[in-house]
Amino acid sequence: MQVCAIKAPGFGENRKSNLQDLAILTGGEVITEELGMNLENFEPNMLGTCKKVTISKDDTVILDGAGDKKAIEERAELLRSSIEQCTSDYDKEKIQERLAKLSGGVAVLKIGGASEAEVGEKKDRVTDALNATKAAVEEGIVPGGGVALLYASKDLDKLPTANFDQKIGVQIIQNALKTPVHTIATNAGVEGAVIVGKLLEQENTDLGYDAAKGEYVDMVKAGIIDPLKVIRTALVDAASVSSLMTTTEAIIVEIPKEDKAAPAMGGGGMGGMDF
Repeated sequence: MQVCAIKAPGFGENRKSNLQDLAILTGGEVITEELGMNLENFEPNMLGTCKKVTISKDDTVILDGAGDKKAIEERAELLRSSIEQCTSDYDKEKIQERLAKLSGGVAVLKIGGASEAEVGEKKDRVTDALNATKAAVEEGIVPGGGVALLYASKDLDKLPTANFDQKIGVQIIQNALKTPVHTIATNAGVEGAVIVGKLLEQENTDLGYDAAKGEYVDMVKAGIIDPLKVIRTALVDAASVSSLMTTTEAIIVEIPKEDKAAPAMGGGGMGGMDF
């Protein structure tokens, strides 16, 4: 029997759980002394099977495991329940990774182009799309085009404020939440303030402005969506940076340099002299 040894992923209990997931996925058994098993008692029927295994220096990809579909689904459901009950962000992330490997499948993307620069550009776009999809799977989606933040600004009207300073702070945040829609509309050649005003006048929180078509559409039905996780983390990061800037004693910025116009040419026979 030809054998290729690979290192089991993870550490400690997480490694044991990964091995159990792999056994269920391929229809095999985990051989461990904790279960009273060792290699001396190995039988060929303990082996799992799959369509293809690709092993590299850093990764191992297992395609089409032959494990029992019902057992795989039961394992996946157990992991989903564990995610809901988990209080540790680290543990939750590890369980989510296990769930993705167990039930998500594997896809191979082949990217081509006429030049190395074109391939690099396409690869970056695919990477962005994959990360956005992963974020959407983790926390869901919201209508895109900045409208999720725009409509969130309306809820801040209900926020009680203790004094005038707090009220101004709320208004600053509201203005910031309106900026994405305003900027998208302005860049499309229309009046951003008008678009923002019309959207805030109505109650359909899925309605937004499609800058490509120049019309109001249901953003979800039109396929214009954003991962909730991306929007949420962007807002949290912006709040963190803003808080830091308002509490620090000094901020260092680079003053943009204005390009000086070339000196005007002088009259005949007096080139290069200014009068």
